[in-house]
Amino acid sequence: MTDHRTGSGEPSTTLGLLWGLPPRPTRRKGPARSATVAQIVNGAVALADESGLGAVTVRAVAERVGISAMSVYTYVPGKPELIDLMLDALYARMDRPRWQSGSWRDRLTAVAEANRGLLSEHAWVTEIAALSRPPLGPGLMAKYEHELSAFDGTGLADRDVDAALTFLLGFVQAHCRAAHDARRATTDSAMSDADWWAANQPILAQAFDAEVYPRAVRIGAAVGEAQQSAWSDERAWSFGLERVLDGLAAIIERPAEAGTPHT
Repeated sequence: MTDHRTGSGEPSTTLGLLWGLPPRPTRRKGPARSATVAQIVNGAVALADESGLGAVTVRAVAERVGISAMSVYTYVPGKPELIDLMLDALYARMDRPRWQSGSWRDRLTAVAEANRGLLSEHAWVTEIAALSRPPLGPGLMAKYEHELSAFDGTGLADRDVDAALTFLLGFVQAHCRAAHDARRATTDSAMSDADWWAANQPILAQAFDAEVYPRAVRIGAAVGEAQQSAWSDERAWSFGLERVLDGLAAIIERPAEAGTPHT
């Protein structure tokens, strides 16, 4: 799998594109502009949604938008910058409703569900490593501001709010990547998990000796019977999210000295 990372393009160029700043003057002449950066980005997102991030090439984007391949470079210098623009465009489209619930758990659950929805609809995003250089565009900043506000009233110090949000979104990212891989395995093999287990049951019954692997056989059988699979997207999501929230409760709901934020 190709290693895609955010923030790997030329920083000033990427930031200029993200915020719609005018390009630097250049002496090089190129084809006259007949599209917009937004059209290029939307075309790239559509390609990634349909066929994965590997399908996003300059030629494919040009064909989708209806311009020449060379023209694409007059809008975006390369794929690294394009990936940042694609991500920021998705972030900008996310709903950011005013928080109605007074419960921090309800608000953080809504944050997690919103990000799960984004990553489920655009599975290719799970293949991108954000690392420490996210695309600092208007979409990301609006998303970050909204998600930070979900922690209002928790009493956490600013650094802990950022760390708690990172912890929550890290769980969402890991879960959605696992769900994406599971769906891809089913698609690639043209066989459901239940069918796979049924087809391999005879050899598994011989290989898995209950006396040698008592816990694995007992617990594995219980899980398989309940889920019809070794892994359940919904079960993993609900169990994992509750444990993440329980972990945050340990610092949000612990007693603090009056007038002093949690640290």
